[in-house]
Amino acid sequence: MQNQPPAWTSAPELSRVYGRFNEASEEDCDRGDAFCAQNAIEHSRLLPSSDIDGITEQGCNAWSLEFHITDPTFRQRRTFDGTIRNQSKTYDGTGIITKVETTKECNDCYLISNLPFVGGLYYRPQAHDRGVYFELTIQKMRGVIAIGLITTLCGVPSCLIKLSMIGTVSRPYPHFRLPGWHRSSAALHLDDMRKFYENPDGGQESGYWEAIGGRSPAVGDTIGCGYEFGTGGTLFFTFNGQRFVPDAFKGLYLGDKHDVYAAIGVDGENMFTVNFGGDFFKWAPGQRVGLEIRQSCW
Repeated sequence: MQNQPPAWTSAPELSRVYGRFNEASEEDCDRGDAFCAQNAIEHSRLLPSSDIDGITEQGCNAWSLEFHITDPTFRQRRTFDGTIRNQSKTYDGTGIITKVETTKECNDCYLISNLPFVGGLYYRPQAHDRGVYFELTIQKMRGVIAIGLITTLCGVPSCLIKLSMIGTVSRPYPHFRLPGWHRSSAALHLDDMRKFYENPDGGQESGYWEAIGGRSPAVGDTIGCGYEFGTGGTLFFTFNGQRFVPDAFKGLYLGDKHDVYAAIGVDGENMFTVNFGGDFFKWAPGQRVGLEIRQSCW
């Protein structure tokens, strides 16, 4: 059939069987697979007028992070333990960011953006340098942090939670798993700097481990996640404002069938900030991508 988008592709690195440092349990992996098998991927939808008004009034500051329990029957262990402070001022008072802190009791889980990062039913500029982008800056990383994107699933009971006085609604992916491990999810895991797309094993080398001296990111380092519309659905990552390794994946999230959300995976004791465009990005091209393009998508 003609005019069909290409399937996703990655750089030619082999997929690793094991992680460089950490491994999740096979039981959690099997349960995550079962969760996905039981719940169909949700089709894209129009946003309610209240969300549109919020984006119009606040711009990038309308985006924030939330945590949801998507499988209420999962009681094997604690998942998110910590605080999320959205709409926080930067330390110099000039911008708006989200501040997240997790405790050592926090186990594999993820936070998701309250609004789609890529809206399937909304306009996507097709110029080669147009897309969406956000950044995470590390203040403490004694556990694992993952940064990436996921699509939403449907058919799961809603479970409302309040964290730091923030109300949330269910937008399910197995809440006890990190981004990148299951379908329609891509991420960079910062402990070993490996990239993952629908990969529950050890991931693929992203190039950043060697590029930054064979280490995990340190306090003060900033990692960005971007998605370009006009280059065939390209997902890329940046490090301290530089995009100096090959793009992570191509051919992701094409067409208009699904909405895509920003996601941050966490495990263990960590502290970091997330910038959706309410403050200046370390990656300079993101000033245009993060501010102008996100508003033009709605």
